[in-house]
Amino acid sequence: MKKIETISESNSYSAINIGVLDSLQEYSFLHPKTQQEIKGKVFLKEPTKATGTEISFQTLAAKSELPYFHKHIENEETYIILKGSGFFQVDEDCFPIKEGSVIRIAPAAKRGFCNTSDEQMILAVIQSKEGSLNQYSSEDGERVSVEPKWRNK
Repeated sequence: MKKIETISESNSYSAINIGVLDSLQEYSFLHPKTQQEIKGKVFLKEPTKATGTEISFQTLAAKSELPYFHKHIENEETYIILKGSGFFQVDEDCFPIKEGSVIRIAPAAKRGFCNTSDEQMILAVIQSKEGSLNQYSSEDGERVSVEPKWRNK
């Protein structure tokens, strides 16, 4: 199983590197409920010490499908298709997806997807508690004055 590289960290941040996306298949984890080894998926909450989101990267082999549908209790998910194409089903709705597709799903909705392309599908999944984002983007940001250290490198 491939290990995540820590680039730098402090009390304020964690920077990691998971490598090139085409090598995601080298990651695996033991599913906590089925005790089955799942290959091609890496979770980032723990390595980044995140407190408000779970982000994962996942692969799906060419001409294959996720072997199960699932739902959540509290967390919504946003799927971002980075490579490949296929179909995504949410409850009874089924629609085409491809590179650049973004799908947000409420916790209780049943979801699953397949890869109909001839290449490995790569996707990012962002999971967060539904209704928890009160301020976001520029509403939650504040510009500050800092001298960029990369200019001296």
